[in-house]
Amino acid sequence: MTGPAEPTSSEHPGNERQPSSEMLGSPKLPIYGRTEFEKFVSASLGQDLPLFGHQFFADAPTTFAPVDRVPVRSDYVIGPGDELLIRAWGKIDLDARVVVDRTGQIYLPRVGSISVSGLRYDQLSGYLHSAVGKFFRDFDLSVTMGQLRSIQVFVLGYARRPGTYTVSSLSTLMNAVFASGGPAANGSMRHVQLKRNDSLVTDLDFYDVILKGEKTADAPLQSGDVIYIPHVGALVALAGSVNGPGIYELRKQTDLGDAVEIAGGLTTTAETKRVALERINERADRRFEEFALDAAGLKRQLKDGDIVRIFPISPKIGNAVTLRGNVAQPGRYSWRTGMHVSDLVPTRDSLITREYWNRQNVIVPGESHNDPFATRDDLRKADKRREHEESAAESGENGSLSGTQSAAQDVESDEDLRISIKHRGSEINWQYAVIERLNPKDLTTQLIPFDLGKAIDEPQSAEDKALEAGDVITIFSQEDVPVATENRTTFVQVEGEVKAPGVYRLEPGQTLRDAVRMAGGLSSHAYLYASELTRESTKKKREIALAQMVQRMQRELVGRGGQVLGNSPEEEQQERQRIQQQQELVSKLQQVKPTGRIVLELKPTEDTLDEIPSMALEDGDKFFVPAKDDTVQVLGAVYNESSFRFRPDKKISTYLNSAGGATRDGDKGRVFVLRADGSVVSKQQQGVFAGGRFEGMKLMPGDTVVVPERFKTTTVLRELKDWSQVFAQFALGAAAIKVLRQ
Repeated sequence: MTGPAEPTSSEHPGNERQPSSEMLGSPKLPIYGRTEFEKFVSASLGQDLPLFGHQFFADAPTTFAPVDRVPVRSDYVIGPGDELLIRAWGKIDLDARVVVDRTGQIYLPRVGSISVSGLRYDQLSGYLHSAVGKFFRDFDLSVTMGQLRSIQVFVLGYARRPGTYTVSSLSTLMNAVFASGGPAANGSMRHVQLKRNDSLVTDLDFYDVILKGEKTADAPLQSGDVIYIPHVGALVALAGSVNGPGIYELRKQTDLGDAVEIAGGLTTTAETKRVALERINERADRRFEEFALDAAGLKRQLKDGDIVRIFPISPKIGNAVTLRGNVAQPGRYSWRTGMHVSDLVPTRDSLITREYWNRQNVIVPGESHNDPFATRDDLRKADKRREHEESAAESGENGSLSGTQSAAQDVESDEDLRISIKHRGSEINWQYAVIERLNPKDLTTQLIPFDLGKAIDEPQSAEDKALEAGDVITIFSQEDVPVATENRTTFVQVEGEVKAPGVYRLEPGQTLRDAVRMAGGLSSHAYLYASELTRESTKKKREIALAQMVQRMQRELVGRGGQVLGNSPEEEQQERQRIQQQQELVSKLQQVKPTGRIVLELKPTEDTLDEIPSMALEDGDKFFVPAKDDTVQVLGAVYNESSFRFRPDKKISTYLNSAGGATRDGDKGRVFVLRADGSVVSKQQQGVFAGGRFEGMKLMPGDTVVVPERFKTTTVLRELKDWSQVFAQFALGAAAIKVLRQ
């Protein structure tokens, strides 16, 4: 099928959307602008609605491939230009390829001219057999179609691309309409007419094709046929809770029920109590109506320009209350008159969540595996390795585990196993729960707090509040709304050199000393002076403070980098190098992770249970008592970073000499000691030793001597003027020194 010839009239209806001849080779037709009624509907509803059916032609090609490689219909009419393939055998041997001439005849050797024009394809074989049979006997004959003729048709009216089209003789009305891009925005989708010799052959309704798949009104084309697309008919808009909101053309008098059916019917949530109808009254003004979508409402006749809006049902549930939060079965529950909180939550057990029981039933932490012979360690390592690989895949990193990572994650597996016995589920806040209730007078939300424990344990008490329909009852955990210390559930982890390491629950008023007593007391190898009490809340505060300090230093360095001045280019280059080094140092500091360690200020000689401080603990605290470490570490800018055997008579200077002394880059004036108890002692501190020198200070097992690197002190790095202050402020351990020296 070839493209259309250019229309001869520039005033043809819909011509404003006709493409030029250059556009005929484009992939698809241009999208036409919105019609006046589309804009009218959009202004009325506040949303755009499409003209139904036009999306059917949205991707219609501008050129149509010939449809000559399909089986020929039995009712195909033979005409001039058709090619026939005729074969006969028996008393006659015939293999002819003939074309019907302009007079409608074909010529066969030894037979002569035969008129075939006007015959149907299913009549052709018998007709030719009779014609040849006048000259021969005892033969068989078959005939098939070869190259088919082309025909010329006219697409007129309100088409997107009206004009003259040369198409295959097998083409139908729908083929030609598609080739023309379909009806224009102001063209009818429901009355596409095929005219032949001034007579109407068929009237195609594209709504039947799109909605029902019916093509019975489609008809084959003949040369000279006229396809006429009239102006669009009456239009109505259906919006809201219908399956196909849009603007629809009416073919005839249509009631609301039929229009809703065309729009795909009502959605599941459509309300039938209220329908809004906007109508143009006698082209003079607009009227608004509301009615129910009952039998009478569905019988209402629609008119041109009507806008119908069907509303969804309200999400309000009038006879239910909602229970949510830290509960076993959150959801909606049926409400009845006289219902109280105790009717909704009759016992405390009814609040135990499914998550609690699911975790309680786990034998081996981690996902289930198919290997029945795998050990617990194998399963935990496999879980950790899989988690690491998934995380690495998301970040684009290598998913393989190094030996250090594998060992560290195995430790984390043990940590997970210990933590898993702490909180099987969030602890419930029994002192506070709340009812949310809508005040019908001013539509404000009222909050009615109550004591959950008393409401359950003492039905009909003042705390057992009466419920109303629509109430929302929220149960909180102690994490959601922190409770007073006396009501708080506290789990602490006691590890290391105690007789029964584990996780223990503390009652209100119990202290660190009580936790160690629960763990059986200290073992004979306990080094109480170096014990570590770590707290998550303290760690988070230090992380925030360190991040703020790093950000502040980065901003100052960036500002200073743009103001480099010097007496010579060499001095400017040196200054830039110093700034670069300082930026690298700040970047390394960003990688350091503060600990949540709290210094207990124990004396080195204190080693009994009664000498442990009676300090209050928080939920999640960890107390670790190490075994005595008879070494002293020397780290930083020294020639031999190492651990050395502890000897009571050795001084700091002795250990520094054993490490080879400070390097050329070492800052001897800012040496400091990380004590085993977490405290920091620096050479800058005044009055550390009465009448003695810092180098003569006695060390304790587990202490670390640090020699920081020397760098030029600037206003930018004033916060790093004394490394000992940084380590003390953020409780940085010896591991931070290695990070800073990388």
